[in-house]
Amino acid sequence: MAIRSLFGAESLERNLGLWASLLLTILTCVLGALVASGFYWALVLFAPLLAIALWDLVQTKHSLRRNYPLIARFRWLFEDLRPFLRSYIVEGPLEGRPFDRVSRSLVYARAKKQEDAHPFGTELDVYSEEYEALCHSINPNAKAPKRTRVKVGTDQCSKPYDAARLNISAMSFGALGNHAIEALNLGAKIGDFYHDTGEGGLSPYHLKHGGDVVWELGSGYFGARDKDGNFDPESFRDKAQHDQVKMTEIKLSQGAKPGHGGLLPAAKVTQEIADTRQVPAHEDCLSPPGHSAFSTPREMLEFAARMREMSGGKPVGIKLCVGMPHEVFAICKAMIDSGITLDFIVVDGGGGGTGAAPLELSDHVGLPLRIGLYYVNNALVGTGLKDKIKLAASEKVFSGSAIAMNAALGANWCNAARAFMFSLGCVQSLRCHTGTCPTGVATSSPARQRGLVIPEKAQRVANFQSKTLDSLHDIVVACGLESPDEFTPRHLRQWKNNAEMVPWSKVVNEVQPGKLLYEPDDTPFAEYWHMANPDSFKPIV
Repeated sequence: MAIRSLFGAESLERNLGLWASLLLTILTCVLGALVASGFYWALVLFAPLLAIALWDLVQTKHSLRRNYPLIARFRWLFEDLRPFLRSYIVEGPLEGRPFDRVSRSLVYARAKKQEDAHPFGTELDVYSEEYEALCHSINPNAKAPKRTRVKVGTDQCSKPYDAARLNISAMSFGALGNHAIEALNLGAKIGDFYHDTGEGGLSPYHLKHGGDVVWELGSGYFGARDKDGNFDPESFRDKAQHDQVKMTEIKLSQGAKPGHGGLLPAAKVTQEIADTRQVPAHEDCLSPPGHSAFSTPREMLEFAARMREMSGGKPVGIKLCVGMPHEVFAICKAMIDSGITLDFIVVDGGGGGTGAAPLELSDHVGLPLRIGLYYVNNALVGTGLKDKIKLAASEKVFSGSAIAMNAALGANWCNAARAFMFSLGCVQSLRCHTGTCPTGVATSSPARQRGLVIPEKAQRVANFQSKTLDSLHDIVVACGLESPDEFTPRHLRQWKNNAEMVPWSKVVNEVQPGKLLYEPDDTPFAEYWHMANPDSFKPIV
């Protein structure tokens, strides 16, 4: 009864904090006794822990630490260890997110030129609603060219570019460290494919090894801006005409955070990064949500035409994550009306990745890649522009089958970001936004970047791209085709119900070439076409 009276009416099990306090008292007495007996090592071993526990007991900011001194800290320890424990001990091969263990292992094996064959059959449930298949032919085409490229550039472009079927997607200097940027660009040089700069500007590390570069300009115009953050034509012209810069890309939005600007915290804005972005060092670097150089589809095309002229006639395109479908049709209307055409469009999907983004935007804003491709491809086909303007896809591309499936929906080539990070050694520790990436990929810390040896990782980048295109070729051969351009929605099948697997051509509606111009009401996109305004992104109602 005396003990129960000491702890009040609640049960002993609910008063662990008080028990911990009594334990601290006992430890204090034991520590004193050991010191008195000459065991001074006890001071080194126990005194710091006792000091931490006493501080936890009296501090007022954390209730758990106040109630459970020292012991509560184990909670944060296990929270820090949780991603690693799950990845290496708990998760099954198909459970990891955003990339499962099987996907990551495939990239690692190809990057290292190790065996990438899979034994004993697929681990996927082929009768699951999520399963999809590519239809092969009884008559494979063994004579199909092993490598084909995509010529990018309309008749308004004097310096077209032949793009590979798989390239490095946008990842900025600052989001990635200089070692990672160098390794990616050297890998692109070795493998003869392009490296997108991301919106963080054209850095010396993008140019150091001679790999082809696509310079992406976002709403911050980093690397081509004046002191007020507006687009600076002279600064752009000087850099866009560099021999390594093969194309320029206007970023309207990205899959992970469409319609949202970026912020590089002041602590990450080193002098080197500030020089590349043309912003003050050690101050927050803000990329606004929208562009200041244009606000309508027509103005955007006029801006693109200026960029093409200032770059010396190189291809200019846009990158976007599709949101409101009528906006896509408005861009096509503006191209028809103005006569100014883009050279390419990169469609990013809502499942894309970034170093950091608000969870709500990553999870729920922006259409997935395939739906975005569906709208953009049909808008181009319906306006008769598909043969002129090339279409690229970017969202979770890591295999030849992913490239083939995107090709079936209209993509001429694919870009990948996270897959190439895996080829550099990324282990998906999900610390990209903290600057504490353990593999030295997504950090500017010299100590952490030490582990990323540029020549070795560059070769792995090239290996992964080459082996993935080998697998794409195998699929082209199996399907009896000549090139990835011959894939159609009929090649891609998914479950409709437990008894029927249907091609994508029956899942989605398709428009006949040019029909939006002459008989829009007879197409599945009549509503969006009538809403589209070439002089405003707002719908006509």
